Amino acid sequence: MNTKPLVKEIMRFGVVGVIATVLHYGIYYFLKAITNVNIAYAVGYIISFIVNFYLTSYFTFGTTPSWKKLAGMGGAHLINFLLHMTLLNIFLYLGISKVWAPIPVFAIVIPVNFLLVRFVFKHNKL
Repeated sequence: MNTKPLVKEIMRFGVVGVIATVLHYGIYYFLKAITNVNIAYAVGYIISFIVNFYLTSYFTFGTTPSWKKLAGMGGAHLINFLLHMTLLNIFLYLGISKVWAPIPVFAIVIPVNFLLVRFVFKHNKL
């Protein structure tokens, strides 16, 4: 079995993930000063999701975006978003500061997200 394509795919996913995560965190970081942390986090997530979808389509998996892929990725990200929000609030409850609480969230949800998104783009033939 040739694992090179999978390794390259994971590396491209990582690049896209870093871009989406930095965008998400940056938006969250600035909005948390003027609004509720959950709203700031959600707005950052939505904007980074849109960018992530196009980068994932073109760069990570080399496919063209479609409404079906958007729906599939949206479903995967709905699960991912719920996991994000749950973990964020758990870490805030445990006393981690608003500035640092997203960091362990990202560490947990990024691998889960890869598996969900890869399934949508590779196995559904959308």
